[in-house]
Amino acid sequence: MKPKYKKTIIKKAKKKNTIIKKFFLYFTGVLLLLAFFTTAYHYRNGLAYYLGFKSNKTSKASVEKQRLADVRNYQLLSKYEFNPVGIDISEYQGNILWDSVSVIENNFPIRFIFVRATVGMDRPDRKFAENWIALKNTACIRGAYHYYRPDENSTLQAELFIKNVVLKNGDFPPVLDIEQMPKKQTMVQLKVGIKNWLELVENHYGVKPIIYSGETYYKHFLKEDFSEYTFWIANYNFFVENLKPDWRFWQFTEKGSVKGISGFVDINIFNGTDAELQLMIIGN
Repeated sequence: MKPKYKKTIIKKAKKKNTIIKKFFLYFTGVLLLLAFFTTAYHYRNGLAYYLGFKSNKTSKASVEKQRLADVRNYQLLSKYEFNPVGIDISEYQGNILWDSVSVIENNFPIRFIFVRATVGMDRPDRKFAENWIALKNTACIRGAYHYYRPDENSTLQAELFIKNVVLKNGDFPPVLDIEQMPKKQTMVQLKVGIKNWLELVENHYGVKPIIYSGETYYKHFLKEDFSEYTFWIANYNFFVENLKPDWRFWQFTEKGSVKGISGFVDINIFNGTDAELQLMIIGN
């Protein structure tokens, strides 16, 4: 016959384990609630905007992703409300109703717009001429960029941009968009090509170009070798909320909303004041 005290010990052990489990679940629940309310408070402006203006305008498709984008967009634009903000466009935005284009997310004035001008060495953007002329009649500072293809001749790419883009006083310097990795070249050869494009374009316009790229590409391949240039950096990370000193422009989302433009558009924040933005344009 087994001693009775063993049964008592087992019962006490089970009771103790149950108490520990309940405490752990309670503690975990409290932490989750704190995290939720902390996040909600942090993004309170964006959430208020979303609930007040967009809850009845968003379709069921991709609701969750767009809701998060709306909240972050409004939060960052509110945080940098004294920084000039702008957008960049290409043929992918289709036909733009320019008379309606004035603010981002129904609230933040557009101060500048970059337009894709050329692609590789073979063609201009299909909407460039139309968009470039239309921008002349707006109050926005305009800029033109070239989408660089690593495995194509850099001289021909520079000549294509120069042939299609006439820059005047009041415009931004030319912009080189480099974000692809080469497939047929080494990185050393790619950098030689980029340098060639930049020098040819600078010699033609008499002003040093701006370089656009993603943050990772910039850090690994461009930051050291092209440190004398101004950089426009793309970083869409939801948890990145601060401009870095070496980002003159920050493209923080590709899911912005602008009246007059169907679909999404990229949003950019200038790292400086409006007076500093004016100093960047040609002629100043």
